[in-house]
Amino acid sequence: MLVPVVAIAAIAGWNYFGVQQPLSKALAADSRNEGLSVFAHYQWYVNSDVLIFDLRGVSGTNSEADVFRSMLQFAQAVQSRNFSKVILAYKGTPRFMLEGAYFKQLGAEFAYQNPVYTLRTLPGHVYNLDGTPAFGTWTGGLLGVVGHQMQDLNAFGKQWFINDAASGN
Repeated sequence: MLVPVVAIAAIAGWNYFGVQQPLSKALAADSRNEGLSVFAHYQWYVNSDVLIFDLRGVSGTNSEADVFRSMLQFAQAVQSRNFSKVILAYKGTPRFMLEGAYFKQLGAEFAYQNPVYTLRTLPGHVYNLDGTPAFGTWTGGLLGVVGHQMQDLNAFGKQWFINDAASGN
């Protein structure tokens, strides 16, 4: 009876110290993250190759930008780690994924990259859970491309968490 308890405690500790603690520290370091509830863990709690970024709650004072910034801050906190993919979930339900190398790049670039550029290009790196691109890539004139990218960013936020949060889910 003791072995399962020890195993569960070890897995919980591994997840906490491996990914939840860096997330908690990143969120606490920025007062704009107050009101966000985010949980990080390995896939199935044992597959450290896949990271789950699970947005659990957004207060009425938080914006879509706060959620995206918190994800980028977490990417920076774990940029030394290698993941094959990062699953973006809302209240325990997986919604989208990012390639692990791209998540690592986001973390490495967070300190110096223009956040508007990062956010407007983010949807082009978002995948459905079946591996297909969630949003298109755009070509053409700068204004047209930027406009489409910003529309995609808004659609991404709505599909990931805004629609559910707005309906009270």
